[in-house]
Amino acid sequence: MQLSGIQHFAFCRRQWALIHIEQQWAENLRTVEGHIMHERAHDSSIAEKRGDLIISRAMPVHSATLGISGECDIVEFHRSDDGVFIPEYNGKFTVTPVEYKRGSPKENDVDELQLCAQAICLEEMLCCDIPIGYIYYGETRRRQKVALSEELRGRVKALLEEMHRLYDRGHTPMVKRTKSCNSCSIKDLCLPTIEKRRSVKEYIDSILEEVTDQ
Repeated sequence: MQLSGIQHFAFCRRQWALIHIEQQWAENLRTVEGHIMHERAHDSSIAEKRGDLIISRAMPVHSATLGISGECDIVEFHRSDDGVFIPEYNGKFTVTPVEYKRGSPKENDVDELQLCAQAICLEEMLCCDIPIGYIYYGETRRRQKVALSEELRGRVKALLEEMHRLYDRGHTPMVKRTKSCNSCSIKDLCLPTIEKRRSVKEYIDSILEEVTDQ
């Protein structure tokens, strides 16, 4: 299961299913801008060391417990006697994930959920505790500190359990249309099915039938 899917799922279960189960996708201005922002953050050829700080980019992470895998935009390793020993860096470090987003802080917690899922993966891989992380927003050019609380962790685990159940069934749920649909990159694929309660395949087949009849 892709770690990044938890953000899609929390935003809209149908969007997640169309992307991750039915493999539907479409670009819009927001997704293109997001890709551009992540190009530098995900450039694993760029390694930085600033005194007692080591910055790792595009770090692969996974969790057998949660059944997910993916990449962290940036993971910061701060040298500290209170940290965990990292053999690769030959010292003790605290670990802090940093997620990059193109826009500004949202009213919901979808970004925090993705960051928290990354932290849980890192904790499992490195046998450490990660109490906080950061989200960098391109629009404000500021970091937002996120406390990785037990409540947030519980929500991550509950959402992932639901994601696994839907994925195993191959089920794309129906949803009610909201104002958030207007900013969705796959609204043109999704909205006909919301209004007419048909699957994407049925909708595409109907269009092909109309073309064939002409």
